[in-house]
Amino acid sequence: MPSLHTFAGAIYLMRIFASAFLAILFLQSGIDKIVDCRGNLEWLKGHFARSPLARVVPALLTVITILEVAAGALSAIGCVAVILLHDASVAFYGAVISAVAVIALFFGQRMAKDYAGAAVLVPYFLLTLVAIYLLAQP
Repeated sequence: MPSLHTFAGAIYLMRIFASAFLAILFLQSGIDKIVDCRGNLEWLKGHFARSPLARVVPALLTVITILEVAAGALSAIGCVAVILLHDASVAFYGAVISAVAVIALFFGQRMAKDYAGAAVLVPYFLLTLVAIYLLAQP
């Protein structure tokens, strides 16, 4: 482990914190969609009722749930790998899937004309871009 008050130590910590954040964010969201599938589906049907996506909400819920659980699981496993093995490759793929998930959510919010909801996703997307950059470093 590098000395934490050096540049290498700061990168090491940032990798851990970014992958932990993404793990918590997407595991909580994905697991909530599984545990309360019916409630989420009903809310989403109403949210997308006047959008071109109205007829495919159940399929989209399945896709976003898979993306979120995959992003969260890869980020969690990757966080542990960064800590124990100093290997960021799994966390990198977690960040990439996280970015895909945020883009999918952003697309849905824009299609539903929920511009405020779409704007809330921008910081999460920026975090995923930073995480991809940090985790891609040797």
